[in-house]
Amino acid sequence: MPASTINLDDRYYPPLEVKVDAQDAGKEVRTVLERRLGVSRKLLSQVKLTEHGLTVNELRAYTSAKVAEGDVIRLRMEREESDDILPENIPFQIVFEDESLLIVNKPAGMIVHPTHGHYTGTLANAVVYHWKSLGERVRFRPIHRLDEETSGLVAIAKTGYVHQQISEQLQAGEVDKRYRAYVYGSPVPSSGVVNEPIDRDSDRPHLRVVRPDGYPSITHYETAEIFGAEQEGVGAAACIKLKLETGRTHQIRVHMRHLGCPLIGDKLYGPDEGGIERWEQAVGRQALHAETLSFVHPLTKQRMVWHAPLPPELIQLEAVLRGKS
Repeated sequence: MPASTINLDDRYYPPLEVKVDAQDAGKEVRTVLERRLGVSRKLLSQVKLTEHGLTVNELRAYTSAKVAEGDVIRLRMEREESDDILPENIPFQIVFEDESLLIVNKPAGMIVHPTHGHYTGTLANAVVYHWKSLGERVRFRPIHRLDEETSGLVAIAKTGYVHQQISEQLQAGEVDKRYRAYVYGSPVPSSGVVNEPIDRDSDRPHLRVVRPDGYPSITHYETAEIFGAEQEGVGAAACIKLKLETGRTHQIRVHMRHLGCPLIGDKLYGPDEGGIERWEQAVGRQALHAETLSFVHPLTKQRMVWHAPLPPELIQLEAVLRGKS
């Protein structure tokens, strides 16, 4: 039955659509979709199994079918839900949302996805509740994650295609992720690149360390402000702006410690002698915030930029470091 004669909204997400031009005339459907939309073979293999997953002029088609100029190819992904995630009415800040993408400003103290021992209270629980309250059937697909005690921007795909497209941008280094950190001391030089491999600590596998046989890890940093702290007896503290070129677990925290400037409030990678209590109490967690995120929207093809303002605890920390509180 032609798709145009029935309502597909309940079963499928809005279709991806390509109108065949003269350049693509005579080519196979799979070739056109790969060239025009960057659709992966894996996604194609999934959608072609459903009745209306892959159509040409609203008639079911094989990926090997040849198309003519003017033909309209539509690719439909079946709606999915995260049935294994318990919906919970937990407030969270939405920075941006459309039919295919959700950007949130995650607070510190919240885990992104349920893990062993943490099945509730996560960002996933909150987002699933949000979608269900709107009547949306969407599977929770975070494109990247933040540590529990790191605040800031997290991108969540609402379809498999969007997840694939942004993940490929991540792999290609085309996603711009920028962070702000507050550290003990100040790095020398004041700006530069830390290109040091990271892997698990052999003796403490829950920790990461710089080691020669680790995975390539690159962090760009720039000192934004130095706070005088001679009265504390430890030199200075600093606000550091960072850009990740790779995305290893705990990368910023490990690299800043490697520079001799561990994050204030970091319980795993903080100063060996212990931190300054006033500073630690002011922030109450590791002083790291994902403040800017930018990538090309997979559907509009426009580069978008999102910002997350400093949360209250980091504003409080700045005031303490400046001697204003």
